[in-house]
Amino acid sequence: MSLMNEKEQRIAAIALMLFGAAAMIPFADDGYYLSLCVNIVMYAVLCTAWTLFSGPTHYISLATAAFFGIGTYSVGLGIDSLPFPLLVAIAAVASGVLAGLVGVATLRLSGVYFVIFTLGLAELVRQVVTWLQVKFLGSVGLYVFTDMTEKHIFWMLLALAAVVYITGWLVNRSRLGFALRIIGNDETVARHVGIDVARAKVILFMISGAFIGITGAILAPRFAYVEPPSAFNPVISFQVVIMALLGGTGRLWAPLLGVIPFTILFDRISASFPNHTSLLIGVAFMAIVYFLPRGVMGLIDDFRARHAKSRHAAAGVPEAAE
Repeated sequence: MSLMNEKEQRIAAIALMLFGAAAMIPFADDGYYLSLCVNIVMYAVLCTAWTLFSGPTHYISLATAAFFGIGTYSVGLGIDSLPFPLLVAIAAVASGVLAGLVGVATLRLSGVYFVIFTLGLAELVRQVVTWLQVKFLGSVGLYVFTDMTEKHIFWMLLALAAVVYITGWLVNRSRLGFALRIIGNDETVARHVGIDVARAKVILFMISGAFIGITGAILAPRFAYVEPPSAFNPVISFQVVIMALLGGTGRLWAPLLGVIPFTILFDRISASFPNHTSLLIGVAFMAIVYFLPRGVMGLIDDFRARHAKSRHAAAGVPEAAE
């Protein structure tokens, strides 16, 4: 029996061609546009990893900056003594463990309580890291000097994006994915049918956190100098939520519909009006809540449904028929 049906095989072929084309970008430009593409792929990975957990569960996590910062600092602390691939693995484990601890403590919360806790988590970790650095190193911040260039970072992020999408596809087809869809619809029903709700949420939260930590580790050489305010920047968390919600969380690839336009817009505004980026984030969040509650993907789904309904009506097919 084939692992993929015909439709999934077509999608996989298209995705493979797109990834292949994207991998050629560094050969076409190694300046501004490559840097912009690095940002786009970075947020594509972060938003997709965020959607892995928040999509099916409908929990809004603002802990992205905490996991991202852990990954960045894992590289900063060990770059002089350990190989980079090992540091990336350490970042994944450290971020995953942190996500597991946070999950066990907080995933019984819901709604605004979970949002508030995850928002405070990044600040808590930032303060702890700052205190530890001052206490034991006598300074704040770490230098990260490597031979990696922007194109190497881009290729690593692109490969990570492929891994995240494959992981999401596998989770979606697994018992864990089925359980999480039931949990997202109604946790009470999920408990009644024998699903260990807390365990399922913690596992997926750890997977999501590990991928975000790896992203932070890959980006560390780009920063050259890592310090708590930049590594644990809460703006990262808000941007990820906005981009993911703008694109839509109903499908794993849907956040891309928000990542690409928002990253380009944010880059333009940051260059022209550097003091007004927070205003953009606030306006974008309100616009999504009021006008695009299901994101761009929701608009596409509505259009397709109306188109199908009109075709059925023109053909004289009852609405319930397919």
